[in-house]
Amino acid sequence: MPVTFTFGEMLSARSVIGTTLAELGDEHENLWVLTPDIGATLVEFRDKFPERFLDVGLAEQVCVGIAAGLAYDGNIPVVSGMLPFLSMRALEQVRSDVCYPNLPVKIIGTHGGLVGNGGSTHYAVEDLALMCALTNMTVTSVGDPLMVGEVIRQSMSMEGPIYIRLAVGKKDKVLYEPGQHEVRIGKGIVAREGTDATIFTHGTVVAQALDAADELAKDGRSVRVVDMFTLKPIDEELIAQCAVETGGRFVVLEDHLAYGGLASRIADVVADRGIHLSAFERLGIPQVYAGFGEDEELRDKHGYGLAATVAATRRVIAGGP
Repeated sequence: MPVTFTFGEMLSARSVIGTTLAELGDEHENLWVLTPDIGATLVEFRDKFPERFLDVGLAEQVCVGIAAGLAYDGNIPVVSGMLPFLSMRALEQVRSDVCYPNLPVKIIGTHGGLVGNGGSTHYAVEDLALMCALTNMTVTSVGDPLMVGEVIRQSMSMEGPIYIRLAVGKKDKVLYEPGQHEVRIGKGIVAREGTDATIFTHGTVVAQALDAADELAKDGRSVRVVDMFTLKPIDEELIAQCAVETGGRFVVLEDHLAYGGLASRIADVVADRGIHLSAFERLGIPQVYAGFGEDEELRDKHGYGLAATVAATRRVIAGGP
C-alpha cells in the first residue's frame, strides 16, 4: 500500500504564525494583532506594523474585548496567546462580544492538550468542547506547523470568528509535503489510506496516529488516518465515507478530554445520520487533572499513548465483521 505522508523536519508553528501575519499585514491594511503578554513570536508583525500591534499584558478578557471593538470598526483582529486562558478566562467575552455579533476575530493559541509540562492549570483540555458549543465559532486544531499559515490565510476572508488550536508550537513535526494535501477549513485530510479501520485525530497526536498505523502495517493491517483538523463545521461526508470504506470501525484519538471533543462530534454525526458502525473507541484524557510530565509520558499514563492507540485499533478490527 503506498504511503501518503512523509515526516519532515521539526519546525516552530509559532514562527510560522509570526511570518504569516507579517506577510498578511502587507495585503490587509486593516489587520491587527493583539496579545495578552505572549508576543515573543509576533515581533515580525510588531516591528513592521507597530501601529497595528497591541500587547495588553496579562488580561485575556481585555484583549478579546478590544479585538471585538476593532472588528466592529471594520478591522481584522488576530488574538494570539495561551489557550488555557483565552478559552476559559475570556470565555464570556468570546461568547458575548465576538460570537454573538459574529465578528471576524481570529483566536490563535498554544498549549492545547497535555503539552508543555506546565501542570493542570496550564493545559487546555476542555477548550474544544467549550468552543464547539459557541454559535458562529469555527473550531480548528492543527498538528502540522506548515498548515497553520494556510489556515490563517484562509481565515482572512471568513465573516465570523475562528479558533485555531496548537500544541506548544516550538518544535512541531512537519507531517505533509507542501502541496501534498488540500488544506481547506471544514474538510478533513486523509493523511494515510487504509481499509481495515479509521483513526480520526487532530492536532499534536496526528503524528502518533500515523505511527500507530505504521506499527499495525507490520501485521498486515491497513489503517486509514484522518486528520480532522476542523472540528466545527465537521466533515460529515468524510465520516460517512470512512464508515463505508473501512468496515464501520472507528478509533478517535485526541489530546483533549475524551468526552466533549472530536469523539463526541463524530458520535453525534453517526447518531444523527444513522451511520452503521461495527466498532467505536475513543482515546483521550479521562476525567482527571493530569499533573506534571512530558507529553508522551502523560499520554501513556492516561491511556491514550502509542501503545494504547495500537491496542484500541486492534480491538476495533477484531470486533468488526
